[in-house]
Amino acid sequence: MHVVFVAPFFMDTTLRFIRAVADVPNVQLSLVTQELKDKVPGDLRQSLAGFAQVDDALSPGHIRQGVELLTQKLGRPQRLLGTLEHIQVQLAEVREALQIPGLKADHAHNFRDKARMKDALRAANLPCARHREILKPDDAREFVAQIGFPIVLKPREGVGAAVTFRVDTMEELEDALRAIRPTPERAAVAEEFITGDEHSFEVVSVNGKPIWHSLTRYDPPPLDVLRNPWIQWTVLLPREIDGPQFNAVREVGFRALKVLGMQTGISHMEWFRRKDGTVAISEIAARPPGAQIMTLNSFAHDTDMYKAWARLVVTDKFTPLERKYAAGAAFFRGQGEGRVKKIHGLERAQKDLGHLVVEARLPQIGQPQATSYEGEGYAVLRHPETRVVENALRHLVSTVRIELG
Repeated sequence: MHVVFVAPFFMDTTLRFIRAVADVPNVQLSLVTQELKDKVPGDLRQSLAGFAQVDDALSPGHIRQGVELLTQKLGRPQRLLGTLEHIQVQLAEVREALQIPGLKADHAHNFRDKARMKDALRAANLPCARHREILKPDDAREFVAQIGFPIVLKPREGVGAAVTFRVDTMEELEDALRAIRPTPERAAVAEEFITGDEHSFEVVSVNGKPIWHSLTRYDPPPLDVLRNPWIQWTVLLPREIDGPQFNAVREVGFRALKVLGMQTGISHMEWFRRKDGTVAISEIAARPPGAQIMTLNSFAHDTDMYKAWARLVVTDKFTPLERKYAAGAAFFRGQGEGRVKKIHGLERAQKDLGHLVVEARLPQIGQPQATSYEGEGYAVLRHPETRVVENALRHLVSTVRIELG
């Protein structure tokens, strides 16, 4: 089977997905990218059957050009894959143009366009925040006049919580509008701000049918993390997820995927549990999750979730996994600006919690300040008891402190 993977940039997580596809039996793997071939790690380069460098691997026209070049050498691909949020619509458009199986463009737009997504969810009576498409600044001002503060303002085709603003005052609204600069060609979305515990909900779907799921809890919510770059945060993947307290999110999550048109793959939904116990969908992506959630699932199930994803999207097969552990990730984020100057509390944390750590990328002295919300480093913990992991995560982020300067 000829499989083409589109990777505009060679980020560590992207390379992990590519390697996983390369390991699927009977796959001829080709790569479309805007990077030089010399930047492909040597072991992975040897696994490639084809390579096409294009000027802009975020452009559907350039992606198609790369795929057509590879088709001349290896035949029409049976799969066209990519994990980056920015390219899901482009991949779908190229699939349709070249008659490659996979998520269609119309459905990809449902997941990528946040205003269109919320319209579809609300039309299906699925719980989500009130919203309005923002084509000009006055649209946002009128929305505030209707529902009041606080609101959330973000690009219509945003990625996670990037360039997302919580707005509490008119002054903050004007600042956010200047940053986003909404126009009909570059629209934004304003949403009612929902308070409550924030979670994620990952679902494995095969040909439109959900066959397995997982969930996590963020502490604190991602918007708080973005607003306060010094906050060290955690993601907890509990061992127990099949209880009745999650019935509501399973029901609305599975229905939402059907409404939006999910086919085969792993989706990532962010959702809230309000103080009254009800749930509300934040947004859904038709791609694997970030924030080390794939890694957490790997350790919670004693498997390689990246390889499981690769088998799923290549062969349409997935064996439901038994959860053996709770797992969690703690993200270390520097205080101040500049490079990592000092690391406080690490020895104590290693003494207290080292027996729980299964993977870590610790900050290093002299390391430049991170640009990602994941910060200067992270540690992954696991234990059979959820309570143990939950308490350890809190202890970890309160003990370790990264000083920049």
